[in-house]
Amino acid sequence: MDDLQLLREMRSDVGSAPPATLARGREKLMTKIGQSSTVEETRPQATVTPIRFRRRLLFVSAAAALIVGGIVVADVVRPGAPGATAEAAEVLNNAAAATIRTSDPVLGPGQYLKIETQELTGGGAQTADGREVNWQETTAGQVYVPANRDGEWVWNREPRVPLESSTDEAKALAAEIAARDSYRPAGQPSSVGIVRAPGGAFYGNEPTAIIGTPLKDAGNLPKDPRALLDLIYERTKGAGKTPDSEAFVTIADGLRTGAVPAELRAALYKAAALIPGVTLSDRQATIDGRTGTAIGIPSPDGAARTDIIIDPASGLVIGEQSVLLNYLGSPAGTVTSWSSVRTSVVNSAP
Repeated sequence: MDDLQLLREMRSDVGSAPPATLARGREKLMTKIGQSSTVEETRPQATVTPIRFRRRLLFVSAAAALIVGGIVVADVVRPGAPGATAEAAEVLNNAAAATIRTSDPVLGPGQYLKIETQELTGGGAQTADGREVNWQETTAGQVYVPANRDGEWVWNREPRVPLESSTDEAKALAAEIAARDSYRPAGQPSSVGIVRAPGGAFYGNEPTAIIGTPLKDAGNLPKDPRALLDLIYERTKGAGKTPDSEAFVTIADGLRTGAVPAELRAALYKAAALIPGVTLSDRQATIDGRTGTAIGIPSPDGAARTDIIIDPASGLVIGEQSVLLNYLGSPAGTVTSWSSVRTSVVNSAP
């Protein structure tokens, strides 16, 4: 398994990803953080458990950028199919137009762009006798982006909480993981609480607009949809199960950050409309109490579908979800994970 694939599939116990500029998956830095503990060896230990459509960790991006920097961008195999279905392309192009009309909020001195996330994901741990126990859990976080983006960003990371329907054993294991985090040696970041960083460089890594491009350089990315999509194919070559699904997830990552400029968001929508296999999934998809239009791409094996859910009025992504289609006899249409994002302007940060 190559490094990028590992980043896509691994789970860390260090907390939820906030919605700012995305990095590629769960970075090795977070893995190292998650491995540090002074809890006795007899305690149940967290496992790196693959999860369908796991949120990628935001902000921690430099390591991934270095990996991508080693990818040769020549001889990229680009799909020859015509692109998204007509219905999906219409929704995406309309979202691009709405994004430009809505534009970006204007922040005054001392104000912040508050980006809130809620998510349902999977968790897992391995017991002392080697059994693996899995559960679903929720978490949330808030990122405060100052009017001057070179100023101090604030990230409040809330704890992971197993669903009430989880087994008693799962709840106990989740509590053990949370307790172990409190034993971190001095100087190592915790998975919960307030984190501060100039310019959003949490854990020493600056935020990105898309993989390989820092947020501060977002204006340098191509605005032509085909050129932008070609660049994404180049930077994700060899990652994921197919070039198309990886390109779609990369675009979804950028769109849901809440920090990418409107002009680039519009270009990302139009680029997604050029990806073969992208379809209109649901015109009335509801996530975290809000309803929008779901655009998705199925996995190559047809087992699941990755959706982004768009507010057609504003052109903003309001969330993502992973939906089972044909997986081990589970009911088609089952949502296995979701993440929602909301943005607002506030006058202070924690």
